[in-house]
Amino acid sequence: MEPTELIQTVLTYALPVLFAITVHEAAHGYAARHFGDNTAAMMGRITLNPLKHIDPVGTILMPLLLYFATSGAFLFGYAKPVPVRFGNLRNPKRDMIWVALAGPGVNLLQAMGWMVLLYLLAAIGINEPFFVKMCQGGVLVNIVMFVFNLFPLPPLDGGRILVGLLPYKQAMLVSRVEPWGFFIVMALVVSGVVSALWMQPLMGLTLGFIKLVLTPLRMLLL
Repeated sequence: MEPTELIQTVLTYALPVLFAITVHEAAHGYAARHFGDNTAAMMGRITLNPLKHIDPVGTILMPLLLYFATSGAFLFGYAKPVPVRFGNLRNPKRDMIWVALAGPGVNLLQAMGWMVLLYLLAAIGINEPFFVKMCQGGVLVNIVMFVFNLFPLPPLDGGRILVGLLPYKQAMLVSRVEPWGFFIVMALVVSGVVSALWMQPLMGLTLGFIKLVLTPLRMLLL
């Protein structure tokens, strides 16, 4: 990829990625505070300041290295996880579901918001490629974060939701995977299993759901 094209790509995705990460993590902290745990609030993590959530290695260095190493074919990154002490929640097993769901939930809402903005740009006749691509990038980034984080393996949000839903004995078995969960997820990602069996099917379904929900608005505007 040419340097100019690379810079354009980075600028196009910078704002959607920052919003997606920042609001995702802040939502976890807000939900935790709502259900009784003030840890994130005390550490200043319930904020829309992206600097509070960016991990220098996981958010910047790793994606850049993977981008150049694979010519953009494979990207992976992560933000600083919001600290949550589930034992402080009023009903830990039930409330952890809502705390975990808050992050992917706001990503779904953001994806819908970027799609609405895309429709509005088309409705008022703005077809500037930079803004159109930014909106498309916003939809894509948030769908990716929504689907990936729901993968049912701790420490991902989907794993915590699964632990909250399972009976106590089975939940304890799944929770024991968490110390090795990151490495298991990485192995599944690199091998293509997550992409083929999880990401691609559910991303398609999510995009279809968003378009279906926004059909009345699209018909009204376009």
